[in-house]
Amino acid sequence: MVDYARISRDFSALGVEPGQVVLLHSSLSSIGRVEGGEHTVVAALRESLGPDGTLTVPTGTSANSDTSPVYRAAVAGMTAAQVEAFRSRMPAYDPASTPSVRMGRIPECVRTSPDARRSAHPQTSFAAVGPQAARITGDHARDCLLGERSPLARLYEAGALVLLLGVGYDKCTAFHLAEYRYHPDPPRRSYRAVVDDGEGRAWCEFEDVRVDDSDFARLGADFERAVDVRCGAVGAAQARLFPLAAAVDYAAGWFTANRAPDTTPLEPLRP
Repeated sequence: MVDYARISRDFSALGVEPGQVVLLHSSLSSIGRVEGGEHTVVAALRESLGPDGTLTVPTGTSANSDTSPVYRAAVAGMTAAQVEAFRSRMPAYDPASTPSVRMGRIPECVRTSPDARRSAHPQTSFAAVGPQAARITGDHARDCLLGERSPLARLYEAGALVLLLGVGYDKCTAFHLAEYRYHPDPPRRSYRAVVDDGEGRAWCEFEDVRVDDSDFARLGADFERAVDVRCGAVGAAQARLFPLAAAVDYAAGWFTANRAPDTTPLEPLRP
């Protein structure tokens, strides 16, 4: 059984210090059996960061969209009538109450903390706790999933660190910010989600960069060979700690060298 004191020592040994801004991607099960579960992990990390530190987590809601893989898997095999009924039941995104999807128990613990702030994007929201939480999560533009008008850009400006706790580079959302920066006109696509802007439930549609994490694991392996990454254990989990800006800057160059130009035309969404 892993307890609070052990996790705190492991965070300290890894390099987590008071006053830092940290973007956390995590897997609770990878740590082993934790006394107190996700609440212990979050409490230990917040204690390590101290009152001047800020903790941020992804709290995305991909099931809120009919242009996501989660939605396509959910409606696979349904008749047209069943799909329409399913769509009619999809709730509008509410930053205060909509649970994250496939993010894990630790991000949900942060999201539901009494002092948490959450960004307004109906698909790619982030939640944060700490003195910089409002600045990081504020003004998340609807037509900017993970770019310059998203919390990732605010984290870049804040000198944040990325903490991968029991997960690999394929989960490193910081790399997405580089997708907006490596090319003056990156590939784009259409997105759609259910929202409520004060006039009731409605579908919104917007265009943004075509985000793609299919090569993030390979990118991460190259990044770790090129940049100083702090590696260690937190409980039974392998953990990595590194500057977010270094990851974004490296990824921008890596995409330029390794991604072929995408000439796929922008397709209109079907109703």
